[in-house]
Amino acid sequence: MKEVTVNDKFQVNYTYRLKEKINSNFHPEFKPELTPKEMLEMGIFGGKYMTDCKNEFPKSWFEKAKLSPSGKNIKINYYQVDASLPLSEWMKKGWIHEDDPRGWFQWYCRYFMGRRMKDEDLRQIKRWRAIRRHAGAIKKFCKPKDLSCRKKQRQALLHWAYDSRNI
Repeated sequence: MKEVTVNDKFQVNYTYRLKEKINSNFHPEFKPELTPKEMLEMGIFGGKYMTDCKNEFPKSWFEKAKLSPSGKNIKINYYQVDASLPLSEWMKKGWIHEDDPRGWFQWYCRYFMGRRMKDEDLRQIKRWRAIRRHAGAIKKFCKPKDLSCRKKQRQALLHWAYDSRNI
């Protein structure tokens, strides 16, 4: 098992083990439509989310990633809308696990790489499944493939590895 040690703005000397091969052996109920690399290339979280994490993940993830090291830039988002709550709100709501202080996307990146934490994985997969309700609203209220309809919900789905471009 490979060990990864993280040193960034949120974690210093945090170590975790990769128990699975990259992008394999996902929980049967977890079927993300986009990889972390694809999400970063499309534009998520105003480009700010992963600017100091490049050493933790494959370099290829960042070759075409839309990042904004100087601060959140909504124009970088695929749908050019803000569909995020501040991290402080995530913390108040109890959505943050101490091993992933940046939240769900950090968990997904590490899960994708092969880290497994049974209870936390199940909690995050349950949250991921719950976000799917936004796809139902898009199907109900938008014409097929009208990407200008419900852009905030589409961007939120993108943040959770759902691809609404085909809805």
